[in-house]
Amino acid sequence: MDETVKSYLKSVVERTVAALEDRGFKALAVSGREEATSKVLGLVPEGARVGVGGSVTVRELGIVEALLARGHTVYEGWGPQQFGPKDFDYRKAHLTCDVFLTSSNAITSDGDLVNVDGVGNRVAAMIFGPDKVIVVAGRNKIVPDLDSAIQRIRNVAAPLNAKRLNLKVPCAESGHCEDCSAPDNICRVTTIISRKPRRSDITVVLVPEELGY
Repeated sequence: MDETVKSYLKSVVERTVAALEDRGFKALAVSGREEATSKVLGLVPEGARVGVGGSVTVRELGIVEALLARGHTVYEGWGPQQFGPKDFDYRKAHLTCDVFLTSSNAITSDGDLVNVDGVGNRVAAMIFGPDKVIVVAGRNKIVPDLDSAIQRIRNVAAPLNAKRLNLKVPCAESGHCEDCSAPDNICRVTTIISRKPRRSDITVVLVPEELGY
């Protein structure tokens, strides 16, 4: 990557970190994927029960495998177990785990965490319940404002996730939101965390690389 581009992306990430800190979140910028994984693992206490949201970003970093190798109990509805008999139990466990690990669909440069869910357990756990919440995101999730955040979710994150999950929704084919009422619609709950909720512990780790959707 061109050094000018690297410098620009670093400055975008650092400005966003400053904005998040002004909103009461803990936030840090890392140099890349390897440091992101190391920092996230360092934030998880020994023996903690860890809930993991449906995040491509988290899986791309190999964090789940590292947690399992360390002996943590990990609650994740991913792979064969997704939508299986234990799926609801995993989702409920996210609300009472020691650490909840996820990404964010979009983060504004002003410090808002913007997310859209189909079930709601992920956004619920981000707001209240777990002792600690860790949000890790690539620079591709950073947008200028709330309007841009919603557009990113509707026309990038949601279509790609719908396609990944093989859902029967129009955006999985068209690549953009069609405001559908399909049974498989995953855009049912929208949250904007504009400041760190009281009694919560949220750390946002930003990576100057593209990660996830």
